[in-house]
Amino acid sequence: RSSAGANTDARATAQESSNGEVSVPRLAARVTDLTGTFSPSEQAQLETKLKALEDEKGAQVFVLMVPTVQPDTVETYARRVFDQWKIGRQKVDDGILYLIARNDRRQRIEVGYGLEGAIPDILASRILNDIVAPHFQRNDYVTGINRGVDSMISLINKEVLPEVKKPT
Repeated sequence: RSSAGANTDARATAQESSNGEVSVPRLAARVTDLTGTFSPSEQAQLETKLKALEDEKGAQVFVLMVPTVQPDTVETYARRVFDQWKIGRQKVDDGILYLIARNDRRQRIEVGYGLEGAIPDILASRILNDIVAPHFQRNDYVTGINRGVDSMISLINKEVLPEVKKPT
C-alpha cells in the first residue's frame, strides 16, 4: 500500500471523538501527516529512514503531524497515541513518537522506557528547541522534522539494544 493511501485513510479517521477529544488516527505508516505538509516523496524518504532504523536496531520511531490536539494537551494526546499504537518492541519498549501539532505550534517527543537512557527528557527538549524550532520558525517543517529525526536516530544508534530477530 502506498504512503499516500495510508495518509488518506488516516486523514479520514482524524476526527473529533464523541467526548470532544481529537481521535487517534489508525496506524498505517511510520509517518502520518494529517496536515499535507510533506510531499509524497518527502514522506517516502522519511519513511525509508525510519524503516532502516527499525531493521537495524529494532527501535521504532513514528512521526505524527496533526493540525491540532485541542482540547487535549500535546502531552496527553502523545501518550494516548503512544499507548494505542503500541510503539516499541514488547518487553523492550524501545519506541518513540514524535508528535507535531502544527496549528497549535506544539511538538513532543514521547520516549518509551527502553530508550530513556539514549534520549532523556533534557536531550528531547534540546532536539525540539535547538535543532527543530529554528526551522519551524521559518515554516520549514520538513527540514526541521528530518533534522530532529536524524538527531534521534544518532542517539539511538549509540544505545545498546536487544538484537533484532531476523526471520529465518
